[in-house]
Amino acid sequence: MKTRDVHRLKEDEGSSLLEFCLMSLVFIIILLSVVEMGRMVLVYTTMANSAREGVRYAICHGSDRSGSGIIGPSGPGNVAQVQTVVQYFAGAGLLTTSNVTIAVTYPDGTNTPGSRVSVRVTYVYDPLVTYFNNLLNDSLGSTSQGVISY
Repeated sequence: MKTRDVHRLKEDEGSSLLEFCLMSLVFIIILLSVVEMGRMVLVYTTMANSAREGVRYAICHGSDRSGSGIIGPSGPGNVAQVQTVVQYFAGAGLLTTSNVTIAVTYPDGTNTPGSRVSVRVTYVYDPLVTYFNNLLNDSLGSTSQGVISY
């Protein structure tokens, strides 16, 4: 009876190693997926915060900038200052700022108090793990709007 048990154990020697290899591969893929999705949420949140900060800057620095120390108002013809603020906040979120696209628009055509301003920020997401390039290589974006108060 003992020789049959020993013989059966010898037949099953490699199966546990094979099962471990397959399950560890699945576990690593799931773990990397969770990390990548968490990073994607972080990137989206950074884009939304950058758009909000750009709008906040634009509504606080409209046509009346007396005492602000900045030369010239931000407006339809001069959106570079708003774009700089958005780039700064996007860079603080550990993003590649060259992948950030910023569009600042003034739907009413002016920057006087009561006019609207809109900032759209898009980012071409680049996954950390190259395995997910086909699945997650997409643009993330956020739009924020406000009314100029000064």
